Amino acid sequence: MPKAYWIARVDVSSEEGYKAYAAANPAIFRKFGGRFIVRAGRFEAVEGSSRSRNVVIEFPDYESAMACYRSPEYQENIKVRAPHSVADLVIIEGYDGPQP
Repeated sequence: MPKAYWIARVDVSSEEGYKAYAAANPAIFRKFGGRFIVRAGRFEAVEGSSRSRNVVIEFPDYESAMACYRSPEYQENIKVRAPHSVADLVIIEGYDGPQP
């Protein structure tokens, strides 16, 4: 079964207000087997548009990734984030087939 990923792009308008959201996330993600693969590292947008932060979180499978997003804990944490940022989030199943 392939892993799944949250791919998020975020613009933060208030670093101070965003801190509580970021602090609560690790416990929520851990509950669903999530782990950070990318967390706001250096990047260059070589095509298309971008936001100031990029995050990729790996989950054991698609069902776990969706369950985390839909969980009461994360839904409450979205309310903490919303006044302080704008985010795009895609939840996608990984590829587990043949490689070139």
